[in-house]
Amino acid sequence: MSIDLSAATAFMATHARVLDRRRFHHPAGEASSAALLAALDAYRNPDGGYGWGLEPDLRSAESQPGTALHAFEVFEEIGPATAPQAAGLCDWLDSVTRPDGGLPMALPLTSTAGTAPWWAGADPSTSSLQITSVSAAAAHRVAAHDPAVAAHPWLERATLYCLDAIGRIRERPHAYVLAFALRFLDAVHDTRPEAAGLLARLAAYVPADGLVPVEGGTEEETLRPLDIAPSPERPLRDLFAPEVIAADLDRLAAGQREDGGWTVDYARISPAGALEWRGHVTVRAVRILRENGRI
Repeated sequence: MSIDLSAATAFMATHARVLDRRRFHHPAGEASSAALLAALDAYRNPDGGYGWGLEPDLRSAESQPGTALHAFEVFEEIGPATAPQAAGLCDWLDSVTRPDGGLPMALPLTSTAGTAPWWAGADPSTSSLQITSVSAAAAHRVAAHDPAVAAHPWLERATLYCLDAIGRIRERPHAYVLAFALRFLDAVHDTRPEAAGLLARLAAYVPADGLVPVEGGTEEETLRPLDIAPSPERPLRDLFAPEVIAADLDRLAAGQREDGGWTVDYARISPAGALEWRGHVTVRAVRILRENGRI
């Protein structure tokens, strides 16, 4: 099954924020790394962290841990080029890390307008494996080409916290915690000898079809194989039979809407956030299909 790339391009031009438009065009050389970083800088605060709705359902201006993943995605995409903002983000994350090495789900908000309840109601005094693992996984992917991130003490602190917290899991965690912990273990699989055993143990909580319903989400909200293991030739892919991945790639391609973009199955918090998510997941869908030989 193929997609209409021209329609996707038109959707991005019509509806997506500048950051995701430049991310969409970057792989083809139609947007420079400098342009991509300039778009990301619009969300950057003087403290080195990111806010201003970089995470579409967290629209408050101050820097938040929940935005780090989105920034690290950009730093990964510009590779092998590097940017000092990546190490600056690690500096900021280090400054808000809890004593146990974990990040809080969110820090106190100066505004809750347009913000999802899971952000607005988060406890800033408690470490979150969900946020720490997804941020550290993204940072490790950046560290593969950025020595400043690889050597940063925050990444080591976060890595040790995640390995310890994952090692203490004794029952199936929430769907997002499970998926993000697995992605973290995949990211450190080649550098941390304990990661393989932890990954094998967590894999027992993933059904063979890869469908993991999201507790507390919408009726349709389910994590799927490509949400857990988007990249080929990675250890996470061993969790799924080839035909399961092939079927999920077909599903992803078929998810393109008539307007050319993709959409999400989780709660829409604000009209702006919902539209921004569509641009983000359209970039993600095209990237996954390209990486897996479907484009």
